[in-house]
Amino acid sequence: MAIEESGPGAQNSPYQLRRKTLLPKRTAAASATGASTSSTDAFGHRAKRARVSGKTHDLPAAPAEQYLQQKLPDEVVLKIFSYLLEQDLCQAACVCKRFSQLANDPILWKRLYMEVFEYTRPMMHPEPGRFFQVSPEEHEHPNPWKESFQQLYKGAHVKPGFAEHFYSNPGRYKGRENMLYYDTIEDALGGVQEAHFDGLIFVHSGIYTDEWIYIESPITMIGAAPGKVADKVVIENTRDSTFVFMEGSEDAYVGYMTIKFNPDDKSAQHHNAHHCLEITVNCSPNIDHCTIRSTCTVGSAVCVSGQGACPTIKHCNISDCENVGLYITDHAQGIYEDNEISNNALAGIWVKNHGNPIIRRNHIHHGRDVGVFTFDHGMGYFENCNIHRNRIAGFEVKAYANPTVVRCEIHHGQTGGIYVHEKGRGQFIENKIYANNFAGVWITSNSDPTIRGNAIFNGNQGGVYIFGDGRGLIESNDIYGNALAGIQIRTNSCPIVRHNKIHDGQHGGIYVVNALFSSQI
Repeated sequence: MAIEESGPGAQNSPYQLRRKTLLPKRTAAASATGASTSSTDAFGHRAKRARVSGKTHDLPAAPAEQYLQQKLPDEVVLKIFSYLLEQDLCQAACVCKRFSQLANDPILWKRLYMEVFEYTRPMMHPEPGRFFQVSPEEHEHPNPWKESFQQLYKGAHVKPGFAEHFYSNPGRYKGRENMLYYDTIEDALGGVQEAHFDGLIFVHSGIYTDEWIYIESPITMIGAAPGKVADKVVIENTRDSTFVFMEGSEDAYVGYMTIKFNPDDKSAQHHNAHHCLEITVNCSPNIDHCTIRSTCTVGSAVCVSGQGACPTIKHCNISDCENVGLYITDHAQGIYEDNEISNNALAGIWVKNHGNPIIRRNHIHHGRDVGVFTFDHGMGYFENCNIHRNRIAGFEVKAYANPTVVRCEIHHGQTGGIYVHEKGRGQFIENKIYANNFAGVWITSNSDPTIRGNAIFNGNQGGVYIFGDGRGLIESNDIYGNALAGIQIRTNSCPIVRHNKIHDGQHGGIYVVNALFSSQI
Protein backbone atom coordinates (compact mmCIF):
# COMPACT_ATOMS: atom_id res chain seq x y z
CA MET A 1 0.00 0.00 0.00
CA ALA A 2 2.86 2.36 0.83
CA ILE A 3 4.49 1.59 -2.53
CA GLU A 4 1.28 2.46 -4.40
CA GLU A 5 0.94 5.74 -2.54
CA SER A 6 4.45 6.84 -3.49
CA GLY A 7 4.13 5.82 -7.14
CA PRO A 8 3.27 8.12 -10.00
CA GLY A 9 -0.43 7.29 -9.94
CA ALA A 10 -0.72 8.40 -6.37
CA GLN A 11 -0.78 12.04 -7.48
CA ASN A 12 -4.47 11.73 -8.34
CA SER A 13 -5.68 10.08 -5.16
CA PRO A 14 -7.84 12.22 -2.85
CA TYR A 15 -5.57 11.37 0.00
CA GLN A 16 -2.48 12.56 -1.83
CA LEU A 17 -4.19 15.80 -2.88
CA ARG A 18 -5.16 16.40 0.72
CA ARG A 19 -1.58 15.82 1.79
CA LYS A 20 -0.29 18.20 -0.88
CA THR A 21 -2.59 20.95 0.28
CA LEU A 22 -1.30 20.70 3.81
CA LEU A 23 2.38 20.61 2.91
CA PRO A 24 3.10 24.37 2.88
CA LYS A 25 1.41 24.89 6.22
CA ARG A 26 3.43 22.18 7.89
CA THR A 27 6.69 23.42 6.33
CA ALA A 28 5.93 27.00 7.30
CA ALA A 29 5.19 25.92 10.84
CA ALA A 30 8.42 24.03 11.00
CA SER A 31 10.42 27.00 9.75
CA ALA A 32 8.73 29.39 12.13
CA THR A 33 9.47 27.23 15.16
CA GLY A 34 12.87 25.97 14.11
CA ALA A 35 11.66 22.35 14.48
CA SER A 36 13.15 19.35 12.61
CA THR A 37 10.36 17.94 10.47
CA SER A 38 10.33 15.67 7.44
CA SER A 39 7.60 15.92 4.82
CA THR A 40 6.73 14.70 1.34
CA ASP A 41 6.65 17.00 -1.67
CA ALA A 42 4.06 17.02 -4.44
CA PHE A 43 5.65 14.11 -6.16
CA GLY A 44 6.16 11.79 -3.17
CA HIS A 45 9.89 12.47 -2.59
CA ARG A 46 11.33 13.17 0.76
CA ALA A 47 11.78 16.93 1.15
CA LYS A 48 15.09 18.34 2.27
CA ARG A 49 15.38 19.31 5.88
CA ALA A 50 14.66 23.01 6.31
CA ARG A 51 17.68 25.05 7.31
CA VAL A 52 17.31 26.40 10.80
CA SER A 53 17.71 30.16 11.01
CA GLY A 54 16.37 33.09 12.99
CA LYS A 55 14.19 34.28 10.08
CA THR A 56 10.74 33.15 9.05
CA HIS A 57 9.67 32.77 5.43
CA ASP A 58 6.20 33.53 4.00
CA LEU A 59 5.51 30.53 1.82
CA PRO A 60 2.97 30.65 -0.98
CA ALA A 61 -0.60 29.61 -0.23
CA ALA A 62 -1.80 26.17 -1.27
CA PRO A 63 -3.62 26.07 -4.61
CA ALA A 64 -7.11 25.91 -3.08
CA GLU A 65 -6.41 28.74 -0.67
CA GLN A 66 -4.76 30.76 -3.42
CA TYR A 67 -7.83 30.33 -5.62
CA LEU A 68 -10.21 31.40 -2.87
CA GLN A 69 -8.13 34.37 -1.80
CA GLN A 70 -6.92 35.64 -5.16
CA LYS A 71 -8.72 34.24 -8.18
CA LEU A 72 -12.34 33.71 -7.15
CA PRO A 73 -14.31 36.63 -8.69
CA ASP A 74 -15.42 39.38 -6.32
CA GLU A 75 -19.11 38.84 -7.04
CA VAL A 76 -18.80 35.18 -6.04
CA VAL A 77 -16.98 36.02 -2.80
CA LEU A 78 -19.58 38.68 -2.01
CA LYS A 79 -22.36 36.19 -2.66
CA ILE A 80 -20.74 33.76 -0.21
CA PHE A 81 -20.25 36.53 2.34
CA SER A 82 -23.91 37.52 2.02
CA TYR A 83 -24.83 34.30 3.88
CA LEU A 84 -22.69 35.24 6.90
CA LEU A 85 -23.80 37.10 10.00
CA GLU A 86 -21.81 39.98 11.41
CA GLN A 87 -19.36 38.05 13.62
CA ASP A 88 -18.46 35.59 10.88
CA LEU A 89 -18.04 38.48 8.46
CA CYS A 90 -15.60 40.14 10.84
CA GLN A 91 -13.63 36.89 11.11
CA ALA A 92 -13.53 36.54 7.33
CA ALA A 93 -12.09 40.05 7.13
CA CYS A 94 -9.06 38.84 9.09
CA VAL A 95 -8.04 36.24 6.49
CA CYS A 96 -6.31 38.50 3.98
CA LYS A 97 -6.32 42.03 2.60
CA ARG A 98 -8.71 41.15 -0.22
CA PHE A 99 -11.19 39.48 2.13
CA SER A 100 -10.93 42.46 4.46
CA GLN A 101 -11.93 44.81 1.66
CA LEU A 102 -14.81 42.63 0.46
CA ALA A 103 -16.09 41.81 3.95
CA ASN A 104 -16.40 45.54 4.64
CA ASP A 105 -18.62 46.10 1.62
CA PRO A 106 -21.37 48.59 2.66
CA ILE A 107 -24.07 46.59 0.86
CA LEU A 108 -23.34 43.51 2.99
CA TRP A 109 -23.49 45.56 6.18
CA LYS A 110 -26.60 47.45 5.12
CA ARG A 111 -28.47 44.15 4.72
CA LEU A 112 -27.36 42.90 8.14
CA TYR A 113 -28.03 46.29 9.72
CA MET A 114 -31.57 46.60 8.41
CA GLU A 115 -32.33 43.02 9.43
CA VAL A 116 -31.45 43.84 13.04
CA PHE A 117 -32.32 47.53 13.45
CA GLU A 118 -34.75 48.30 10.57
CA TYR A 119 -33.34 51.81 9.97
CA THR A 120 -33.09 52.82 6.31
CA ARG A 121 -30.38 55.35 7.23
CA PRO A 122 -27.58 54.61 9.73
CA MET A 123 -28.40 55.76 13.27
CA MET A 124 -25.17 57.02 14.79
CA HIS A 125 -24.64 56.83 18.55
CA PRO A 126 -21.23 58.38 19.23
CA GLU A 127 -21.82 59.05 22.93
CA PRO A 128 -24.44 58.46 25.64
CA GLY A 129 -27.68 60.36 25.09
CA ARG A 130 -26.88 61.32 21.50
CA PHE A 131 -28.41 59.73 18.41
CA PHE A 132 -28.72 61.04 14.87
CA GLN A 133 -29.29 59.57 11.43
CA VAL A 134 -26.89 60.22 8.55
CA SER A 135 -26.92 59.91 4.80
CA PRO A 136 -24.57 57.02 3.92
CA GLU A 137 -23.30 58.81 0.81
CA GLU A 138 -22.32 61.94 2.72
CA HIS A 139 -20.94 60.48 5.94
CA GLU A 140 -17.21 60.70 6.59
CA HIS A 141 -16.89 57.02 7.56
CA PRO A 142 -16.42 54.71 4.53
CA ASN A 143 -18.93 52.20 5.94
CA PRO A 144 -21.41 53.99 8.23
CA TRP A 145 -23.63 50.87 8.34
CA LYS A 146 -20.89 48.87 10.06
CA GLU A 147 -19.89 51.82 12.23
CA SER A 148 -23.46 52.22 13.49
CA PHE A 149 -23.82 48.44 13.95
CA GLN A 150 -20.81 48.46 16.29
CA GLN A 151 -22.20 51.42 18.25
CA LEU A 152 -25.66 49.86 18.72
CA TYR A 153 -24.74 46.18 19.01
CA LYS A 154 -25.24 45.69 22.74
CA GLY A 155 -28.88 46.77 22.87
CA ALA A 156 -31.97 44.68 23.61
CA HIS A 157 -34.94 44.65 21.25
CA VAL A 158 -38.69 44.90 21.78
CA LYS A 159 -40.18 43.18 18.75
CA PRO A 160 -43.55 41.53 19.42
CA GLY A 161 -43.75 37.96 18.16
CA PHE A 162 -40.09 37.71 17.20
CA ALA A 163 -38.61 36.54 20.50
CA GLU A 164 -40.04 33.00 20.20
CA HIS A 165 -38.76 32.66 16.63
CA PHE A 166 -35.32 33.96 17.60
CA TYR A 167 -34.82 31.64 20.56
CA SER A 168 -36.26 28.64 18.69
CA ASN A 169 -33.70 28.91 15.89
CA PRO A 170 -30.25 29.12 17.49
CA GLY A 171 -28.54 27.80 14.35
CA ARG A 172 -30.05 30.50 12.17
CA TYR A 173 -28.85 33.24 14.53
CA LYS A 174 -25.54 31.73 15.60
CA GLY A 175 -23.28 34.54 16.74
CA ARG A 176 -26.18 36.65 18.04
CA GLU A 177 -26.55 34.80 21.30
CA ASN A 178 -25.88 38.02 23.22
CA MET A 179 -28.83 39.80 21.65
CA LEU A 180 -31.98 39.88 23.73
CA TYR A 181 -35.53 40.05 22.38
CA TYR A 182 -38.71 40.89 24.30
CA ASP A 183 -42.38 41.07 23.38
CA THR A 184 -43.24 44.09 25.54
CA ILE A 185 -41.57 47.27 26.78
CA GLU A 186 -42.44 46.29 30.35
CA ASP A 187 -40.50 43.02 29.94
CA ALA A 188 -37.49 44.89 28.58
CA LEU A 189 -37.53 47.33 31.51
CA GLY A 190 -37.68 44.33 33.81
CA GLY A 191 -34.58 42.96 32.09
CA VAL A 192 -32.75 46.19 32.89
CA GLN A 193 -33.72 45.96 36.55
CA GLU A 194 -32.48 42.36 36.67
CA ALA A 195 -29.20 43.45 35.03
CA HIS A 196 -29.62 41.25 31.97
CA PHE A 197 -28.18 44.05 29.84
CA ASP A 198 -26.87 47.62 30.13
CA GLY A 199 -30.09 49.48 29.36
CA LEU A 200 -30.17 50.27 25.63
CA ILE A 201 -33.64 49.28 24.36
CA PHE A 202 -34.78 49.33 20.73
CA VAL A 203 -38.55 49.48 20.32
CA HIS A 204 -39.39 48.20 16.85
CA SER A 205 -42.25 49.10 14.52
CA GLY A 206 -45.70 48.71 16.02
CA ILE A 207 -48.37 50.16 18.30
CA TYR A 208 -47.83 49.49 22.00
CA THR A 209 -50.93 50.13 24.11
CA ASP A 210 -51.49 50.51 27.86
CA GLU A 211 -48.07 49.39 29.03
CA TRP A 212 -46.93 50.47 32.48
CA ILE A 213 -43.84 52.56 31.68
CA TYR A 214 -42.37 54.00 34.86
CA ILE A 215 -38.69 54.84 34.43
CA GLU A 216 -36.46 55.07 37.49
CA SER A 217 -33.05 54.20 36.04
CA PRO A 218 -30.84 55.76 33.35
CA ILE A 219 -32.15 53.59 30.51
CA THR A 220 -31.99 54.50 26.82
CA MET A 221 -35.09 53.72 24.76
CA ILE A 222 -35.20 54.50 21.06
CA GLY A 223 -37.59 53.67 18.24
CA ALA A 224 -36.28 51.37 15.50
CA ALA A 225 -38.12 51.41 12.18
CA PRO A 226 -37.64 52.18 8.49
CA GLY A 227 -38.36 55.60 7.01
CA LYS A 228 -39.53 58.29 9.41
CA VAL A 229 -38.95 56.35 12.61
CA ALA A 230 -41.28 58.21 14.99
CA ASP A 231 -44.29 57.58 12.74
CA LYS A 232 -43.76 53.79 12.86
CA VAL A 233 -43.23 53.34 16.62
CA VAL A 234 -46.33 54.41 18.58
CA ILE A 235 -46.68 54.10 22.35
CA GLU A 236 -50.04 55.10 23.77
CA ASN A 237 -52.01 54.83 26.96
CA THR A 238 -55.74 55.15 27.55
CA ARG A 239 -55.77 54.97 31.37
CA ASP A 240 -52.58 56.42 32.84
CA SER A 241 -49.66 58.65 31.93
CA THR A 242 -47.84 57.07 29.00
CA PHE A 243 -44.32 57.71 30.35
CA VAL A 244 -43.52 58.62 33.94
CA PHE A 245 -39.94 59.60 34.82
CA MET A 246 -39.12 59.28 38.50
CA GLU A 247 -36.15 59.94 40.74
CA GLY A 248 -33.28 57.74 39.55
CA SER A 249 -33.89 58.38 35.87
CA GLU A 250 -31.10 60.93 35.58
CA ASP A 251 -29.68 60.86 32.05
CA ALA A 252 -32.38 58.51 30.79
CA TYR A 253 -33.07 58.89 27.08
CA VAL A 254 -36.26 58.40 25.06
CA GLY A 255 -36.22 59.20 21.37
CA TYR A 256 -37.61 58.65 17.88
CA MET A 257 -41.15 57.54 18.72
CA THR A 258 -44.72 58.81 18.94
CA ILE A 259 -46.06 59.10 22.49
CA LYS A 260 -49.83 59.44 22.95
CA PHE A 261 -52.27 59.81 25.80
CA ASN A 262 -55.67 58.94 24.41
CA PRO A 263 -58.21 58.26 27.21
CA ASP A 264 -61.64 56.86 26.45
CA ASP A 265 -63.23 59.53 28.67
CA LYS A 266 -61.31 62.59 27.54
CA SER A 267 -62.94 64.97 30.04
CA ALA A 268 -62.69 62.86 33.22
CA GLN A 269 -61.34 65.03 36.02
CA HIS A 270 -58.98 62.34 37.33
CA HIS A 271 -57.00 62.73 34.11
CA ASN A 272 -55.68 66.07 35.42
CA ALA A 273 -52.72 64.05 36.68
CA HIS A 274 -52.25 62.06 33.45
CA HIS A 275 -50.05 63.11 30.58
CA CYS A 276 -48.11 61.80 27.62
CA LEU A 277 -44.91 62.59 29.51
CA GLU A 278 -44.76 63.18 33.24
CA ILE A 279 -41.39 64.30 34.61
CA THR A 280 -41.23 64.48 38.38
CA VAL A 281 -38.80 65.67 41.06
CA ASN A 282 -35.05 65.13 40.84
CA CYS A 283 -34.81 63.63 37.38
CA SER A 284 -33.31 64.93 34.16
CA PRO A 285 -34.19 62.70 31.19
CA ASN A 286 -33.49 63.51 27.55
CA ILE A 287 -36.49 63.46 25.19
CA ASP A 288 -35.45 63.68 21.56
CA HIS A 289 -37.18 63.54 18.16
CA CYS A 290 -40.52 62.45 19.59
CA THR A 291 -44.04 63.24 18.40
CA ILE A 292 -46.26 63.98 21.41
CA ARG A 293 -50.07 63.99 21.21
CA SER A 294 -52.80 64.14 23.86
CA THR A 295 -56.55 64.04 23.25
CA CYS A 296 -57.31 64.65 26.94
CA THR A 297 -59.10 67.95 27.61
CA VAL A 298 -58.10 68.30 31.29
CA GLY A 299 -54.34 67.65 31.42
CA SER A 300 -51.28 68.89 29.55
CA ALA A 301 -49.42 66.74 27.05
CA VAL A 302 -46.07 67.21 28.84
CA CYS A 303 -45.91 68.04 32.55
CA VAL A 304 -42.60 68.94 34.21
CA SER A 305 -43.17 69.47 37.90
CA GLY A 306 -41.19 69.77 41.11
CA GLN A 307 -37.81 70.75 42.48
CA GLY A 308 -35.00 69.13 40.50
CA ALA A 309 -37.19 68.24 37.52
CA CYS A 310 -34.80 69.31 34.76
CA PRO A 311 -35.30 67.49 31.44
CA THR A 312 -33.78 68.22 28.07
CA ILE A 313 -36.48 68.14 25.38
CA LYS A 314 -35.24 68.68 21.82
CA HIS A 315 -36.52 68.27 18.27
CA CYS A 316 -39.97 67.17 19.44
CA ASN A 317 -43.37 67.91 17.95
CA ILE A 318 -45.95 68.81 20.62
CA SER A 319 -49.03 69.61 18.59
CA ASP A 320 -52.77 69.06 18.16
CA CYS A 321 -53.30 68.50 21.88
CA GLU A 322 -56.64 69.25 23.52
CA ASN A 323 -55.15 71.12 26.47
CA VAL A 324 -51.76 72.74 27.16
CA GLY A 325 -48.79 71.48 25.14
CA LEU A 326 -45.89 71.92 27.60
CA TYR A 327 -46.47 72.73 31.30
CA ILE A 328 -43.55 73.67 33.60
CA THR A 329 -44.37 74.33 37.25
CA ASP A 330 -43.39 74.11 40.92
CA HIS A 331 -39.72 75.15 40.61
CA ALA A 332 -39.08 72.84 37.65
CA GLN A 333 -36.43 73.83 35.13
CA GLY A 334 -35.02 72.18 32.02
CA ILE A 335 -33.78 72.94 28.51
CA TYR A 336 -36.28 72.96 25.63
CA GLU A 337 -34.79 73.51 22.19
CA ASP A 338 -35.83 73.28 18.53
CA ASN A 339 -39.33 71.97 19.20
CA GLU A 340 -42.44 72.38 17.05
CA ILE A 341 -45.40 73.43 19.25
CA SER A 342 -48.62 74.16 17.39
CA ASN A 343 -52.43 73.94 17.30
CA ASN A 344 -52.88 73.19 20.98
CA ALA A 345 -56.27 73.98 22.54
CA LEU A 346 -54.79 76.07 25.37
CA ALA A 347 -51.34 77.63 25.55
CA GLY A 348 -48.48 76.09 23.66
CA ILE A 349 -46.36 76.59 26.82
CA TRP A 350 -47.42 77.31 30.41
CA VAL A 351 -44.85 78.38 33.01
CA LYS A 352 -46.13 78.70 36.57
CA ASN A 353 -45.12 78.81 40.25
CA HIS A 354 -41.39 79.55 39.98
CA GLY A 355 -40.88 77.31 37.00
CA ASN A 356 -37.70 78.55 35.33
CA PRO A 357 -36.98 76.83 32.00
CA ILE A 358 -34.54 77.71 29.22
CA ILE A 359 -36.49 77.73 25.95
CA ARG A 360 -34.58 78.29 22.71
CA ARG A 361 -35.44 78.16 19.01
CA ASN A 362 -38.93 76.79 19.45
CA HIS A 363 -41.59 77.31 16.81
CA ILE A 364 -44.82 78.14 18.66
CA HIS A 365 -47.67 78.85 16.31
CA HIS A 366 -51.33 78.52 15.32
CA GLY A 367 -52.40 77.89 18.91
CA ARG A 368 -56.09 77.97 19.68
CA ASP A 369 -55.28 80.14 22.71
CA VAL A 370 -52.11 82.04 23.71
CA GLY A 371 -48.67 81.03 22.46
CA VAL A 372 -46.75 81.27 25.77
CA PHE A 373 -48.40 81.96 29.14
CA THR A 374 -46.31 82.75 32.24
CA PHE A 375 -48.22 83.40 35.47
CA ASP A 376 -48.19 82.98 39.27
CA HIS A 377 -44.47 83.77 39.64
CA GLY A 378 -43.49 81.84 36.54
CA MET A 379 -40.10 82.77 35.05
CA GLY A 380 -37.97 81.41 32.24
CA TYR A 381 -35.48 82.47 29.58
CA PHE A 382 -36.88 82.53 26.02
CA GLU A 383 -34.45 83.07 23.16
CA ASN A 384 -34.76 83.03 19.36
CA CYS A 385 -38.27 81.58 19.36
CA ASN A 386 -40.68 82.14 16.49
CA ILE A 387 -44.13 82.82 18.00
CA HIS A 388 -46.90 83.61 15.54
CA ARG A 389 -50.53 83.26 14.48
CA ASN A 390 -51.87 82.34 17.90
CA ARG A 391 -55.51 83.16 18.60
CA ILE A 392 -54.83 85.38 21.62
CA ALA A 393 -51.50 87.02 22.46
CA GLY A 394 -48.24 85.53 21.31
CA PHE A 395 -46.81 85.98 24.84
CA GLU A 396 -48.87 86.61 27.99
CA VAL A 397 -47.46 87.58 31.40
CA LYS A 398 -49.63 87.71 34.51
CA ALA A 399 -49.59 87.68 38.31
CA TYR A 400 -45.96 88.40 39.25
CA ALA A 401 -44.53 86.31 36.44
CA ASN A 402 -41.11 87.57 35.37
CA PRO A 403 -39.79 85.95 32.17
CA THR A 404 -36.85 87.11 30.06
CA VAL A 405 -37.60 87.14 26.32
CA VAL A 406 -34.67 87.84 24.01
CA ARG A 407 -34.36 87.99 20.22
CA CYS A 408 -37.69 86.30 19.54
CA GLU A 409 -40.10 87.04 16.71
CA ILE A 410 -43.68 87.62 17.90
CA HIS A 411 -45.93 88.33 14.99
CA HIS A 412 -49.26 87.91 13.22
CA GLY A 413 -51.14 87.37 16.46
CA GLN A 414 -54.89 87.36 16.02
CA THR A 415 -55.08 89.81 18.94
CA GLY A 416 -51.89 91.33 20.41
CA GLY A 417 -48.22 90.47 20.39
CA ILE A 418 -47.24 90.72 24.10
CA TYR A 419 -49.84 91.12 26.85
CA VAL A 420 -48.59 92.01 30.38
CA HIS A 421 -51.32 92.41 33.01
CA GLU A 422 -52.31 91.95 36.68
CA LYS A 423 -48.90 92.86 38.12
CA GLY A 424 -46.92 91.01 35.53
CA ARG A 425 -43.28 91.88 34.92
CA GLY A 426 -40.66 90.57 32.51
CA GLN A 427 -37.80 91.77 30.33
CA PHE A 428 -38.43 91.90 26.57
CA ILE A 429 -35.16 92.68 24.81
CA GLU A 430 -34.20 92.90 21.13
CA ASN A 431 -37.31 91.17 19.84
CA LYS A 432 -39.14 91.71 16.56
CA ILE A 433 -42.82 92.37 17.27
CA TYR A 434 -44.84 92.97 14.15
CA ALA A 435 -48.03 92.54 12.12
CA ASN A 436 -50.25 91.80 15.12
CA ASN A 437 -53.97 92.57 14.83
CA PHE A 438 -54.03 94.69 18.00
CA ALA A 439 -51.15 96.48 19.73
CA GLY A 440 -47.69 94.96 19.54
CA VAL A 441 -47.31 95.36 23.35
CA TRP A 442 -50.14 95.75 25.90
CA ILE A 443 -49.35 96.78 29.49
CA THR A 444 -52.09 97.17 32.10
CA SER A 445 -53.24 96.71 35.74
CA ASN A 446 -50.09 97.61 37.72
CA SER A 447 -47.76 95.63 35.51
CA ASP A 448 -44.15 96.77 35.25
CA PRO A 449 -42.18 95.16 32.41
CA THR A 450 -39.01 96.33 30.67
CA ILE A 451 -39.40 96.77 26.91
CA ARG A 452 -35.93 97.52 25.52
CA GLY A 453 -34.25 97.46 22.13
CA ASN A 454 -37.19 95.92 20.26
CA ALA A 455 -38.45 96.57 16.74
CA ILE A 456 -42.23 97.08 17.02
CA PHE A 457 -43.71 97.66 13.59
CA ASN A 458 -46.52 97.22 11.08
CA GLY A 459 -49.19 96.56 13.71
CA ASN A 460 -52.83 96.79 12.65
CA GLN A 461 -53.38 99.09 15.65
CA GLY A 462 -50.81 100.77 17.92
CA GLY A 463 -47.21 99.88 18.68
CA VAL A 464 -47.22 100.01 22.53
CA TYR A 465 -50.49 100.47 24.44
CA ILE A 466 -50.27 101.24 28.19
CA PHE A 467 -53.54 101.67 30.06
CA GLY A 468 -55.38 100.96 33.33
CA ASP A 469 -52.55 101.76 35.79
CA GLY A 470 -49.89 100.29 33.58
CA ARG A 471 -46.22 101.04 34.21
CA GLY A 472 -42.95 99.82 32.77
CA LEU A 473 -39.75 101.00 31.12
CA ILE A 474 -40.10 101.59 27.37
CA GLU A 475 -36.54 102.24 26.20
CA SER A 476 -34.46 102.32 23.00
CA ASN A 477 -37.09 100.71 20.78
CA ASP A 478 -37.63 101.27 17.07
CA ILE A 479 -41.40 101.78 16.69
CA TYR A 480 -42.69 102.39 13.18
CA GLY A 481 -45.32 101.74 10.55
CA ASN A 482 -48.19 101.08 12.98
CA ALA A 483 -51.78 101.94 12.10
CA LEU A 484 -52.43 103.92 15.31
CA ALA A 485 -50.10 105.80 17.66
CA GLY A 486 -46.59 104.46 18.14
CA ILE A 487 -47.10 104.67 21.93
CA GLN A 488 -50.50 105.25 23.54
CA ILE A 489 -50.76 105.95 27.29
CA ARG A 490 -54.14 106.12 29.02
CA THR A 491 -56.02 106.00 32.36
CA ASN A 492 -53.64 106.56 35.24
CA SER A 493 -50.71 104.82 33.63
CA CYS A 494 -47.20 106.01 34.44
CA PRO A 495 -44.46 104.38 32.34
CA ILE A 496 -40.91 105.62 31.76
CA VAL A 497 -40.46 106.26 28.04
CA ARG A 498 -37.00 107.17 26.77
CA HIS A 499 -34.57 106.91 23.86
CA ASN A 500 -37.13 105.44 21.47
CA LYS A 501 -37.31 106.06 17.74
CA ILE A 502 -40.97 106.50 16.74
CA HIS A 503 -41.59 107.14 13.06
CA ASP A 504 -43.59 106.46 9.90
CA GLY A 505 -46.79 105.69 11.76
CA GLN A 506 -50.17 106.16 10.12
CA HIS A 507 -51.44 108.08 13.17
CA GLY A 508 -49.61 109.98 15.94
CA GLY A 509 -46.24 109.28 17.52
CA ILE A 510 -47.20 109.36 21.25
CA TYR A 511 -50.79 109.74 22.40
CA VAL A 512 -51.48 110.49 26.07
CA VAL A 513 -54.95 110.60 27.68
CA ASN A 514 -55.56 110.90 31.46
CA ALA A 515 -52.10 109.62 32.28
CA LEU A 516 -48.73 110.65 33.69
CA PHE A 517 -45.41 109.52 32.31
CA SER A 518 -41.73 110.32 32.34
CA SER A 519 -40.42 111.07 28.88
CA GLN A 520 -36.86 111.17 27.56
CA ILE A 521 -37.58 110.38 23.93
